[in-house]
Amino acid sequence: MADLSTQYLGLALKNPLVPAASPLGRHLDSARRLEDAGAAALVMPSLFEELIEQQDVVATRALSSSSRASVQRYEERYLEHLRALKGALDIPVIASLNGTTDGGWVSYAAALQEAGADALELNVYHIPASTREDGRQVEDRYVTLLEALRPGLTVPVSMKLSPQFSALPHFAQRLVASGAAGLVLFNRFYQPDIDLDTLEVAPQLELSTSEESLLRIRWIAILHGRIDCSLAITGGVHNVRDLIRSLLAGADVAQLCSALLRRGPGHLAVLLRALEQWLEEREYGSVDAIKGMVSQHTATDSAAFLRANYVDVLGSYPAR
Repeated sequence: MADLSTQYLGLALKNPLVPAASPLGRHLDSARRLEDAGAAALVMPSLFEELIEQQDVVATRALSSSSRASVQRYEERYLEHLRALKGALDIPVIASLNGTTDGGWVSYAAALQEAGADALELNVYHIPASTREDGRQVEDRYVTLLEALRPGLTVPVSMKLSPQFSALPHFAQRLVASGAAGLVLFNRFYQPDIDLDTLEVAPQLELSTSEESLLRIRWIAILHGRIDCSLAITGGVHNVRDLIRSLLAGADVAQLCSALLRRGPGHLAVLLRALEQWLEEREYGSVDAIKGMVSQHTATDSAAFLRANYVDVLGSYPAR
């Protein structure tokens, strides 16, 4: 029987399947179903600082000071749920934090650690829309955040990134030097649509597809072996082929969301059986044996290697 265990953020996990932040983590019953189906760890839905601020404004306007104390705050419910998950599950629980201010990031991170989180995932959902903000300033936002957080934390911290940085390997190295124990590739920026009847922006939520995993696999393969941190792939891992490609590229874990929302927690067990069968058929004894086998850290000139692939692919499509 193949050994499916892996290391992620310094945590010893029984396999590389980790449910990502999703509605499935909001309830104890669905979280238990994920664990029963084989989840090796669980990422909670994000704690959003702006929701805390909105609740405070509403409470201030609507309630007297005496009755306000009886209303359970949003962050208190989140911390209570984190403690409940820790009491109900045997697997590590990773809290996700999405802050907006330096003070908020630091204070809420400390509260999540105090409530028992085994690790923190920082979800910096920032879209630089100002003409006055350059690329270095965007990177500095992430680095400054890590440098502010790390001194007060003992649990490992991962940074969830977008794919839109101009020099991702260099930026990744900066993050690791600033205290990131892992990187999660990549966040999905939900694209707005325009309603042609109302001529208004209409938010759209589309679940991912397997094709989206290819961008993530490419960057996992580039970063593996070049930076000293854990690597998680998230977005587009739906079937065992996606999972195996991710591991071959160098991912330590695969975070799943859309696949579980479509197929339910039981899909984890299906993936684990298929992964184990694939390893045994090819006589690989463990996940570690294949991790990073097709990464690019052994290439003498990774940029030239990627450009050669680009030229070959464009030339391979048959003309009609």
